Amino acid sequence: QVQLVESGGGLVQPGGSLRLSCTASGRIFSINTMAWYRQAPGQQRELVARATSDGTTNYADPVKGRFTISRDNAKKTVYLQMSNLKPDDTAVYYCNAEIAAMGSWGFYWGQGTQVTVSS
Repeated sequence: QVQLVESGGGLVQPGGSLRLSCTASGRIFSINTMAWYRQAPGQQRELVARATSDGTTNYADPVKGRFTISRDNAKKTVYLQMSNLKPDDTAVYYCNAEIAAMGSWGFYWGQGTQVTVSS
């Protein structure tokens, strides 16, 4: 069984920083894209950033220049370094990964971690 476990959320003041981590575990053969999504209250879940297995990264416009996604493939872990945080960044952040396990590819989600930006 494949699991994604996130950590690193919390309460931070505007202008502050946080780093989120997400580690995949289970009988994993390969991992392709790993990504971070977020969902604010009353809003749809939206893509924040993604990183492919070859290192290509993409960012949503609202976070460009402030957030950095990175991966440690040996640890099956993806990170999201968030800087200059704004109140609009407040949301539950979810990890997502495309994983080959038990003979097939599938998309898996973590349980989510709350990020609150407030003074």
